[in-house]
Amino acid sequence: MFTTSFWILAIWLIVNGIWTCLATHNQSLMKWFAWINVIAIVWAFYGATSVAALSGWFTTVNWVNVILAICQSYLGYRKNGHIAQQH
Repeated sequence: MFTTSFWILAIWLIVNGIWTCLATHNQSLMKWFAWINVIAIVWAFYGATSVAALSGWFTTVNWVNVILAICQSYLGYRKNGHIAQQH
């Protein structure tokens, strides 16, 4: 179960990361991806049992997913659809 969970999370991270880079101006999509990442993170922390050989990689992939979810939340919930510029 753990190795399957690891590979699902790793593939999701790659697809999600690429799509996030390509669609940074689509706020609706960023909101969806952020919430899907939150679900994936909770599932990974509580749904997978540990296997010693992959536990370090699994933790790393999961924390990268946390960072990506934070970035997506920022991009999805920012005001006016763009980053505010100071003049």
